[in-house]
Amino acid sequence: MKENIIKQSYEIAKERYAELGVDADKAISALGKISLSLHCWQADDVAGFENQGGGLTGGIQVTGNYPGRARNIDELRTDIVKAKSLIPGVHRLNLHEIYGEFGDKAVDRDEVEPKHFQSWMEWGKDNNMKLDFNSTSFSHPKSGNLTLANPDKAIRDFWIEHTKRCRKISEAMGKFQGDPCIMNLWIHDGSKEVPVNRMKYRRILEQSLDEIFTTKYKNMKDCIEAKLFGIGLESYTVGSYDFYLGYGAKKGKIVTLDTGHFHLTESVADKLSSLLLFTPEVMLHVSRPIRWDSDHVVILNDDLQDLAREIIRCDALDRIHIGLDYFDATINRIGAYVIGSRSTQKALLTALLEPQKKLLQYEAKDRLFQRLALQEELKSMPWNAVWDMFCLQNDTPAADDYIADIEKYEKEVTSKRK
Repeated sequence: MKENIIKQSYEIAKERYAELGVDADKAISALGKISLSLHCWQADDVAGFENQGGGLTGGIQVTGNYPGRARNIDELRTDIVKAKSLIPGVHRLNLHEIYGEFGDKAVDRDEVEPKHFQSWMEWGKDNNMKLDFNSTSFSHPKSGNLTLANPDKAIRDFWIEHTKRCRKISEAMGKFQGDPCIMNLWIHDGSKEVPVNRMKYRRILEQSLDEIFTTKYKNMKDCIEAKLFGIGLESYTVGSYDFYLGYGAKKGKIVTLDTGHFHLTESVADKLSSLLLFTPEVMLHVSRPIRWDSDHVVILNDDLQDLAREIIRCDALDRIHIGLDYFDATINRIGAYVIGSRSTQKALLTALLEPQKKLLQYEAKDRLFQRLALQEELKSMPWNAVWDMFCLQNDTPAADDYIADIEKYEKEVTSKRK
């Protein structure tokens, strides 16, 4: 889009918002300070580089076989840099443990060390991307249906040691980058049918977590993530939302809310104001479920906008971390990265442009018709002109101009991967 058209449109939009008491320049500035944590696994279909062999397990599934999947660490990094160039702002990178640089050596998950991620730390510094991290309990011979909640002590201890080492790696990352690394713990543990003794496995998981969190670190933050169910684990999930909410509130841990890990009629946005009262911070994994946790590419739908509005209305940008978590192999993977990231930013921008003061005045005076009417009119305000200006200021393609960039990259790079 031509620069002069963007500037002209923005000046008009700026005036429109000013009439409502909203400073568009301030909204752009605030959006520029919000870093998304981009998920590395979108580029390679959650394969990783540890050379364990076999397919994806643990109740999760990637659909599609679009050509051009990143096959090694260099291709993955190249794809991430390309996606990053089309997403305005400064962002982070979220790594799973299986994405370490292991070379030709087989490194089991209870042997992984910070040295296996040293090159990622240096790469992150060179590319202005701070790192976040995840332990990886799936796709391993010892995964089965139970890991940290496994009654078999040998299996359980293996995963406890793995998770301890992941926390140590996260500490090294945070120290290296001078900013806390957010370490997310998600396990798939569950059962296809309902167990007779539900509490047994949850008590084991609680004990495993207590042991894992014994060591205190200064440069990393722990998150614990719930799930509703997984494929083949439909009836019972050990680490349910209620379990992790209780554990997080009791032990002062960050609770991760994945927008795909709840019943489709639940509002994840509604949960934020409650969690913020009882837990120190909140981690968000933004995804889009279609009938189940299918991890579709994030789009600018009502659920996403509701979530973004709640973050801003709670004045919680300093306590909420926002990451992406989907993996779509049915379309161009770089395009999936960019669509989801930009959609999330657009939702945050529209929330930042909301005239909260005026809406709160209506609410305080019980002028509910006026409140609803203004909320409806905001949907047709020229926020897209503000978005285009944000892209322009960040030297990033505005509107749909990024499509051509991705097509060119596919022609020159990803289409040549066989």
